[in-house]
Amino acid sequence: MHHSNSNPMMSEEATRGVAVEKFDSVKKWSINTYKCTKQMFSERFGRGTKTVDLELEAQIDVLRETKLKYERILRLARELTNHFYNMVQTQQALGDTFADLSQKSPELQDEFGYNAETQRLLCKNGETLLGAINFFVSSINTLVNKTMEDTLMTIKMYENARLEFDAYRTDLEELSVGPRDAAAMVRIEMAQQQYQIHKDKYERLRSDVTIKLKFLEENKVKVMHKQLLLFHNAISAYFAGNQQQLEQTLRQFNVKLKPPGSDKPSWLEEQ
Repeated sequence: MHHSNSNPMMSEEATRGVAVEKFDSVKKWSINTYKCTKQMFSERFGRGTKTVDLELEAQIDVLRETKLKYERILRLARELTNHFYNMVQTQQALGDTFADLSQKSPELQDEFGYNAETQRLLCKNGETLLGAINFFVSSINTLVNKTMEDTLMTIKMYENARLEFDAYRTDLEELSVGPRDAAAMVRIEMAQQQYQIHKDKYERLRSDVTIKLKFLEENKVKVMHKQLLLFHNAISAYFAGNQQQLEQTLRQFNVKLKPPGSDKPSWLEEQ
């Protein structure tokens, strides 16, 4: 006969302990969900009171409106990039065709030749401008979909915490106006503890949102100041035909262009 060192009783107790812990977790989640749902409907139908920080709510509304406007800038800038990329590709093909005809049409060699050179120059400047626009798009994309989105995620957590806080506040208020027997006093004390826990969480997240909104505004101004200058100067130099100014603009803003003949995918293919 072989004797096992494992204790069936200990294993059964451990399993029971895990089951009880899971049950308690589900029970707490269910109670919290019920209270929050009740509070949400009470607010929606005008029966419940809601904690409102008017100044913070106004700042949050401004952020959401700003994000929508910046998303429109991002979408239009991407459309401009795609259209301009197609134009540059067409200019390159046209320049190649002119160059080919210059070799095969002696009577129009000069005319085809300088048109080919013009298209090649336009193509080169167009690729430089595309590098600037792509840098602009990338920076706006980071601002909108990472920086702003991160702040909005914190705001979502804050709004959920506010709903929970008001739900437990309402629960405490309702118990406080009820009977004062021994069982009721126990429930009131437990409700007071939960109220304090959710109040602390709400105030902590409100502070987090306030700080993030402040830093976001500072970052937005800094990023957009640089990007709008880049966009304006690059566009102006390109359409003025000032190749030197265009290249200087990219150097000024540290925009790196792909070296000619690189085998890496183009910036458009990486989008």
